[in-house]
Amino acid sequence: MSDVTFDSLAVGDAIPALTTAPVSRATLALFAGASGDHNPIHIDIDVAKAAGMQDVFAQGMLSMAYLGRMLTDWVPQASLRAFSNRFTAITWLGDEITCTGTVAEKIEADGERLVRLDVVAANQKGEVKLAGQALVALS
Repeated sequence: MSDVTFDSLAVGDAIPALTTAPVSRATLALFAGASGDHNPIHIDIDVAKAAGMQDVFAQGMLSMAYLGRMLTDWVPQASLRAFSNRFTAITWLGDEITCTGTVAEKIEADGERLVRLDVVAANQKGEVKLAGQALVALS
């Protein structure tokens, strides 16, 4: 984690990015166990193909978990005030996800100094998989 402060940031500043290893079948199985999302479309190729997919694909919340990890590598979890996203595309096997965040706004409200971040998870081709926002309290 960094020693970032409210005063040390400006709108437009980027926070440290996070890039994952390629998504594998093992990644999906482990995330299914950790998250409780055992939907077979994510781990059984026959089910995925029967649904018209080329193969299994990642649970949407896996990429959100990567975004969360980027944020909590940057600041303590207790600093997060809000975190939301929208799913924009499927994350396929082999995708390497890079999570980025940019300061969009600095706010002082209810006695706290906050930064609103625009956050994105994209694959190695630049295809955005998730886009959202986080609100972080800083001293």
